[in-house]
Amino acid sequence: MKKRLLAVLTILLLVLTACGTNTEDSAEPSESNGTDSSESNGTDSSESNETEAVQSSLPQLSEEVSNNEKLVEMTTSLGVIKMKLFPEQAPKAVENFITHSKDGYYEGIIFHRVIQDFMIQTGDPQGTGMGGESIFGEPFEDEFSSDLFHFRGALAMANSGANTNGSQFFIVQNKNLDPSLTKQMQDAEYPDEAVTAYEAGGTPWLDGKHTVFGQVIEGMDIVDEIAAAEAENDKPLEDIVIEKITVIE
Repeated sequence: MKKRLLAVLTILLLVLTACGTNTEDSAEPSESNGTDSSESNGTDSSESNETEAVQSSLPQLSEEVSNNEKLVEMTTSLGVIKMKLFPEQAPKAVENFITHSKDGYYEGIIFHRVIQDFMIQTGDPQGTGMGGESIFGEPFEDEFSSDLFHFRGALAMANSGANTNGSQFFIVQNKNLDPSLTKQMQDAEYPDEAVTAYEAGGTPWLDGKHTVFGQVIEGMDIVDEIAAAEAENDKPLEDIVIEKITVIE
C-alpha cells in the first residue's frame, strides 16, 4: 500500500507538469476562504486470492454497495445522483458529509462552480465558494488513500490547501483524459485497474491533493448536464440546487 501511495504522489508531479497549459481556474477545485471475478482456469489459489485482493482494494470500480460502504441519494433541481461513500478510507470526510446531509445543511445550496470536462462543485451555503464549515467546528485533515482515485464520477472534498476541508465538495465530470497521461501512469506503477478506469475519464493530477470519499454509481447523466450548464465565470446563470441529500440506511 505504501508503494501504491508513493506511485500516486509520483504521478501527481508528472501530471501537473503535463497539464502546465491549464489555467489556474480550471486546474483544481478550490474552496476559497479569502485566500471480474476470476473463473477457474488452472490458476493456483494464491494467484486467485491476489487478484481478488487487488480488485477489492479499488472499491470505486464496483457499482455495488458493500457492507462497509454507505449509500446516499442527492436530489438536485435537474435530477437524482446516487453515490456510495467509503468510510474505511476517509472516515472524517464521510462522517462530515453524512452528518451535514442528515441535518439538512446542504438543502437549498447551489452548484456555484461548474466546468465542462472537469468537475462540478457545491457545498457552500453562501454560494460564492468562500463559505461553509465542517461539523467539527474547524477544518479537518486530508485523508488520502492508495485505494481511491479521481476517476470520472469521484466525489471529493474541495479545499483551499492542505488540511483545510470544510463542507464544500465536488464530483469529477471529465470524460476526455489526455491519452498521453496513460503512459505516465503506467510508468509511475499505477494499478492496471486504475489506469484502465482512467481511460473513461478523470483528473489524475488531483490524486494526493484532494480527499476522495465517494463515487457516483447512478446519475452521471445528471452530472454531465450540470457541467454543461450555461455559466459566467464558471457559475451557472440559472441556479442548480441541491434539494435534499438522503442517507440510505
